[in-house]
Amino acid sequence: MTSRPPVLDETSLSAEQREIYNAIASGPRGVVEGPLRVWLQRPGLAAPAQALGAYCRYGTSLPRKLSELAIIVTGAHWQAGFEWYIHAPIAIEVGVPSTAVDAIYAGQRPLFDDIQMTAVYDFTTELLETRAISDATYEFAEKALGADEVVDLVGILGYYALISMTIKAFRVPVPSGEIEPFPRPKT
Repeated sequence: MTSRPPVLDETSLSAEQREIYNAIASGPRGVVEGPLRVWLQRPGLAAPAQALGAYCRYGTSLPRKLSELAIIVTGAHWQAGFEWYIHAPIAIEVGVPSTAVDAIYAGQRPLFDDIQMTAVYDFTTELLETRAISDATYEFAEKALGADEVVDLVGILGYYALISMTIKAFRVPVPSGEIEPFPRPKT
């Protein structure tokens, strides 16, 4: 599958693009890859989107294992291969059980011993699948996580939906030589 965006030539960046590129490369990500390269085509989108992404990935009130769980559930929902490729190993590294990661990948409900992980999974799945949150799911999440954490969770879900849409619309591939986790169905 061929990606759709034009190839970003780092030697031909405008001053505005270079400033954003350098901010991303020198930040916690350390690399400008995937959807961020697409967004750099439009600096007005790239600057605020990458700043929101840095907050959603590194600055929220949620522990990393909970935010990474939300990210991989979103990536699996969208079948966004680049997102899954990057975040599934991170999720395991920060404490999401590998059995849960495997279940999410397979489209199955994982079993958690952790009430907060259950709350994140239930909230994320319900919002993605029904485009709404029931009172019971909201109350469970708020009790298990906290009100601020639920706000941050919704921010994470929105940001990674944007990431996923970018991956899908522009066919952002996994790194060269790696296997696409969600290959396109044959037509």
